[in-house]
Amino acid sequence: MSEFRLPDLGEGLTEAEIVAWHVAVGDEVRVDQVVVDVETAKASVEVPIPYAGTVSQLHAKVGEVVAVGAPLISVGAAASNGTDAESSEYSGNVLIGYGTSAGRSRRARRGSSPTPLLASLQRQDRPGAKSGRTVAVVSPLVRRMAREADLDLSSVRGSGPGGLIMRRDVEGALARPADEPDVQRIPLQGVRKAMADKLSRSRREIPEATVWVDVDATDLLTARAAINARRPEEPVSLLALLARFVVAGLSRYPELNGRIVGEELVLPRAVGLGFAAQTERGLVVPVVANAQQLSVRQLSGELARMTGKARDGKLTPADTTGGTITVNNYGVFGVDGSAAIINHPEVAIVGIGRIVDRPWVVDGALAVRKITQLTLSFDHRACDGGTAGGFLRYVADCVESPISLLADL
Repeated sequence: MSEFRLPDLGEGLTEAEIVAWHVAVGDEVRVDQVVVDVETAKASVEVPIPYAGTVSQLHAKVGEVVAVGAPLISVGAAASNGTDAESSEYSGNVLIGYGTSAGRSRRARRGSSPTPLLASLQRQDRPGAKSGRTVAVVSPLVRRMAREADLDLSSVRGSGPGGLIMRRDVEGALARPADEPDVQRIPLQGVRKAMADKLSRSRREIPEATVWVDVDATDLLTARAAINARRPEEPVSLLALLARFVVAGLSRYPELNGRIVGEELVLPRAVGLGFAAQTERGLVVPVVANAQQLSVRQLSGELARMTGKARDGKLTPADTTGGTITVNNYGVFGVDGSAAIINHPEVAIVGIGRIVDRPWVVDGALAVRKITQLTLSFDHRACDGGTAGGFLRYVADCVESPISLLADL
């Protein structure tokens, strides 16, 4: 009998919530077969098992929180040959996204039903729904939660795409007191709880200050249009251009590329570029490693790829760690400025607001230009206002005259 325990998920994570089991007691499993999906405070993770044999026990139910090192699944002798559960010599690293054996088997599912994460959006009548009307729900987990709680899904307002009912909607409905029918309560857990804890810690520990400047982005938009006209199949985003200016600025002002550790300011040579991404599960900050080695187009591609992973819930813990500075395009929300909270334990976050037509003086004459606002929130322990102002002014100069960046490349 082999007992597989929840493995170390890295980066100080101590627990995970069981999202979905892909095997049941009595099923035979192969080495490196994914047996369960778990959700940590940072990402959804697929967990493969390093043993082969017959499942004899599942130690946790869907929705339960399991501590790292606690029993997850027990596997006994394989029914086919009666031998003890076999372990793979290549399975020391058991989290999908980190690699197990070179010839890892693809995920096996019981039966032929598609995984809930890959199932297409469909409208299904939940058996027992009191109203009898069709409701938008795709996850078997959501349907089971509602069924076990005798909750009428037709009374639940979906917060997903097209009104899709998500697990958080069912949890909110179940947590709503009977005398408050119009109040929705959403538990702070998973990604939302992790971000809430990090931002709260940032405000408690970091003496932050914010500087900002209005800039003329007319030439930047012209340059971006020219770049994208040459290779429209690989468009460059506005965030990628800002990120490249930030990376270039860090070579002049390295104090902003680091973190405070104890009584020291630690400054790595590489730039781990974090960027804010809004998802259904909440705000996450994916990280592009070694951003200083990437061109604008390469950086744009990485930002797009990581954004897709974030929205699909496929970020691994490694995708959200190692950041040294964060950029944020809050202009997509239609706002001009923001005093953003620093992504602890980093020491700076740069943001750009919406770009709007405004009157602007150019060469002594009034003109209508494309104006935006840049902000920099920084840890005053890492640098003073002179360094922060110099860095932000450099980034602003690059926005106003993108060709000036050529001098530093």
